[in-house]
Amino acid sequence: MSLRSRKIIAVANQKGGVGKTTTVINLATAMAACEKRTLIIDSDPQGNTSTGLGVKQEDRDKDLYSVICSRTDIKSSIKKTIIPKLDLIPTSPNLSVLEQELVNIEDREFQLRERIQEIEDYYDYIFIDCPPSLGLLTLNALCAAKNLIVPLQTEYYALEGLTQLMKTFDLIKINFNKDIKLQGILLTMYDKRNKICEMVAADVRNHFGKKVFNTIIPRNVRVSEAPSYGQPVLMYDISCPGSQAYAALAGEIINQEKSL
Repeated sequence: MSLRSRKIIAVANQKGGVGKTTTVINLATAMAACEKRTLIIDSDPQGNTSTGLGVKQEDRDKDLYSVICSRTDIKSSIKKTIIPKLDLIPTSPNLSVLEQELVNIEDREFQLRERIQEIEDYYDYIFIDCPPSLGLLTLNALCAAKNLIVPLQTEYYALEGLTQLMKTFDLIKINFNKDIKLQGILLTMYDKRNKICEMVAADVRNHFGKKVFNTIIPRNVRVSEAPSYGQPVLMYDISCPGSQAYAALAGEIINQEKSL
């Protein structure tokens, strides 16, 4: 079975502040720690994934925008990170104009997929960090991916946004990428002292059953601090609850694949 069969994973939610970028950085770090060759593609113009891995703005000249719009060789855009076996294709604010530039391009939905095909066999896992919207950048990511992970903050309005995302996912599956699968919904920012968190988690599990990961990411101050040091929380404080949760999530995903 080729790597493309299941290991290109988009991490998406059109709602911001749900732990999407944090999940990409730390899940990818955990995979690399498991000796998996891992790549992150930062497709969010805010560039928080690039910043969170310590890549400075001046080191992002060969970014995702130049790969797609200027036909920069994608291999030359790959940067090593401070984590062994973890590489990154960074982004810059230039990416914010990409959607306008792609509007009149034929097969605009598949531009990212075409570039990834040149490098996918080098990696065990490729994670795509999507922007907090359902625009053309996210569409490109979902057309390139084989799996979708949805981080979902355990808050009152969580299910409303999730319903919209699932409708979009179904349309993409029908019209653009029949092979994409929902790998799982990841409950994030969970506070066991908060009754709402408990109620939302139960509600999501009731609606989506086994598509909800067993692992829950707790609300944890060390997770929030780590990006300001340009490090994943697994490097910043490996013993904190957030680090332990992301390590458990990596194990859960690897075990999922063993059972296929």
